[in-house]
Amino acid sequence: MARFVVAGASECLAITGWGIDDVKLAKKSWVWVGQQCKKFDISPENYEINVQAMSSEKLLFSLPIVFSIGPKIKRHPGEDEAECDEEALLLYAKLIAPLHERSGQFINLVKGVIEGEARVLAASMTMEEIFQGTKVFQKQVFEQVQLDLDKFGLFIYNANVKQLVDVPGHEYFSYLGQKKQQQAENQAKVAEAEARMKGEIGAKEREGLTLQNAAKVDAETKVLSVRQQGVGRKEETKVKAEVQVYENEREAEIAGAQAALAMKKAGLNKQSNLAEVEAVKAVAIREAELQMEVERKNALRLTEKLKAEQLSHATVQYETQVQDSNAALYNRQKAAEASLFEQLKSAEARKAQADAKFFEQKMAEDATLYAKQREAEALAMVGKAKAQYVASMLRALGGNYNALRDYLMIDGGIYEEMARINASAVSGMQPKISIWSNGGAAGAGAGAMQQAADVYKMPPPLLSTVHEQTGMHPPAWMGYLPKEGARAN
Repeated sequence: MARFVVAGASECLAITGWGIDDVKLAKKSWVWVGQQCKKFDISPENYEINVQAMSSEKLLFSLPIVFSIGPKIKRHPGEDEAECDEEALLLYAKLIAPLHERSGQFINLVKGVIEGEARVLAASMTMEEIFQGTKVFQKQVFEQVQLDLDKFGLFIYNANVKQLVDVPGHEYFSYLGQKKQQQAENQAKVAEAEARMKGEIGAKEREGLTLQNAAKVDAETKVLSVRQQGVGRKEETKVKAEVQVYENEREAEIAGAQAALAMKKAGLNKQSNLAEVEAVKAVAIREAELQMEVERKNALRLTEKLKAEQLSHATVQYETQVQDSNAALYNRQKAAEASLFEQLKSAEARKAQADAKFFEQKMAEDATLYAKQREAEALAMVGKAKAQYVASMLRALGGNYNALRDYLMIDGGIYEEMARINASAVSGMQPKISIWSNGGAAGAGAGAMQQAADVYKMPPPLLSTVHEQTGMHPPAWMGYLPKEGARAN
């Protein structure tokens, strides 16, 4: 029997069995007896992973990544299309298809590859490099993960690295943002203060320039006015002189006509009368010319005089106003500079006082802390030394705690103190003193048995003496005292 199987738009068929050497991939095919056909999905799938990574400075951060991963069905330029698709899909069908249907094992495999490469790459970069070069970091993660996914016939269709997030207890990005915000605020405050200072200085400069230019224009206006008045008077005098000359000429012409008439009338007296008239008129003309020259000289003299007076007055006034304006501007500038200097020095003084007070408090606190630390270290060293001493003594005594206790009491003078206290307690009493011996001294040739016998002879007299002085009987395991009659015998 045979059946015709057709895959969906986002599916592919993997056929194995009779007549097929390895795996046959197809979108539609006949499936014969002795063959198996399995459909597998080739559409990309989104994987959202929150990687807990650590930078090269050992700073923890959270890296949210979203990958769109699916079987490799795209071709790179220059590659053979059929061969590239077949190889990738065969790898996917062989290695991944048994885990298909988006099982948890398949998802864990993909996430494990992504998390491993992201952590390794993050560990080789500083936090600043990761934060400043997010695109570079994204590209490197993409390339490294793609190399591993090529083994499974998978392809990354899209990768997106979201905003880096702080891990609780490691708030690097939040502190960095606060630092940048504080720096921006400080720069804005400094810029505002500089702009205000420049505005006030510029306003004062503009006021001074306005006063200077106004005084300059006033002086130039007065000079020009005086100059125009002088030119007007000069032209007026010139016109008057020309009118006078014209009038004289007309009179001369009339006199000439009268002289001609007189010459015609006089006849014989023509020469003498004409000479007389010419002499008179010549004197008048010369007088008129001299008078015109005098008038012209007077006009020039008056013009120069007025010009000098007005110009000197305007010059003095202009220089006076300029000096006053400069003096006022200089005083205002010096006052502003003095005020600014006082404010700066006051601020520096307050800052220096605050720094000195803070440094003094810090040094006092550091000294106290250091003294306590040294005291604690000294106590710890003393305790450690005593512990080592006791441990070494205990090892030297073979672990015998009683022997160690007796040694420590002897070394500490406890027994001497007890003897002193007991001696002071029995001071003034009259105890009985017994002197006893256990026999003659052993000779130089006494053997071991003689020494043992001497040892056994010591307890009875000792116990008897203790009983006589204190009334106490020895314990049963040490023996008993002899009766009075027996000891007498």
